[in-house]
Amino acid sequence: MNSALTLRQLLTEAVAHLPDADTDSARLDAEVLLCHLLGCNRAHLRAWPERELDAGQTAAYRDLIARRADGEPVAYLTGRREFWSLDLRVTPATLIPRPDTETLVEQALAFIPADAQWAVADLGTGSGAIALALALERPHCRVVATDLSAAALEVARDNAARHRIGNAEFRLGPWFAPLAGERFQLIVSNPPYVRADDPHLGHGDVRFEPLSALTSGTDGLDAIRQLVAGAAHHLAPGGRLLLEHGYDQAAAVRELLQNHGYTEVMGWRDGAGVERVSGARLD
Repeated sequence: MNSALTLRQLLTEAVAHLPDADTDSARLDAEVLLCHLLGCNRAHLRAWPERELDAGQTAAYRDLIARRADGEPVAYLTGRREFWSLDLRVTPATLIPRPDTETLVEQALAFIPADAQWAVADLGTGSGAIALALALERPHCRVVATDLSAAALEVARDNAARHRIGNAEFRLGPWFAPLAGERFQLIVSNPPYVRADDPHLGHGDVRFEPLSALTSGTDGLDAIRQLVAGAAHHLAPGGRLLLEHGYDQAAAVRELLQNHGYTEVMGWRDGAGVERVSGARLD
């Protein structure tokens, strides 16, 4: 008797095991993980719902679903995340790039002329998402990305190589330390900005992400304070600093910028209408 399960049967079983089983997100997670296992796209699942999986494939898929049900992010399970149309490799050593951060890229590109030959720095680059998006869109610029984690930089370098982006370089060290003596027309960062006691840290996907890339002191602003103060020593005259921050931190970040002598202090909202990015000019 044939006991093999079809794609349709496995997906139905998988969705039932995931939190919020009656939502579109559960179905999407189940399909993405099955496509990852089979090396196919979601159209294949719909075209061949009666395809049967062997026992090894079924066991491997059930393991992926169990890990997702426990909260492990899909991006870590697949090792991939799309950001700014780039298919990026991600690992537990890197923060998972989020759509919110594309707001930072959009505003950075708005300041960089299309043919500019600027020096741009991305601090705390993680998977390299921001640096590579900027380098891709502004091929005449030189983008320098730093990170404290050697494991994260290995991932970022791999992403650059996979996409054949040659105008980005990656340096090991905290914030400005690898940039001694250099100045840039633009500095960007998506630093840690979550409060150390934020209860959300114990729930959902963030439980699996590197804590050092998420939290920054009792008010979440320690890293941003360092960046605002340090950028003054690495911005060229008229250069700009752009920072991503928490949904309720815009006023505090802009006050920091003003208190450190920056001008043209402004902010931008993400696609959900949340004040997500603040920036300013240093004359």
